[in-house]
Amino acid sequence: MPREDDVRELSREWLRIAESNLRMASRGPSEGIRWEERCFEAQQAVEKAIKAVLVREQIDFPRTHDVGVLLDLVAASGRSLPPDEARDLTEFATGARYPGWPRVVTEGDYQEALGVATRVLAWARKVING
Repeated sequence: MPREDDVRELSREWLRIAESNLRMASRGPSEGIRWEERCFEAQQAVEKAIKAVLVREQIDFPRTHDVGVLLDLVAASGRSLPPDEARDLTEFATGARYPGWPRVVTEGDYQEALGVATRVLAWARKVING
């Protein structure tokens, strides 16, 4: 069984990486950066924040970008959950980043993804930092 200090530090490292993803998603307007890429960074922030909580709770998780799978693990632990719309961000980790994806990603989609990511990180900080 891992030491409590090691678990706490590893969960904080996951959270630092999630915060970095959120900062990348939050950068001001820049020519040439697609909304899809900004949404991907928001999704990555959410994914890693949830994984930080799972590490803190010592819950094993699969290698996946599927936020829904990760949220189900949190729910099964009995821990409070972040906003459920976080599940919707999974699409930005998969198809939206590649040519041929049929949906147009808009600035509104980006603003929504950024808001969700901000709320999920706030939830994760509260869980991890008490």
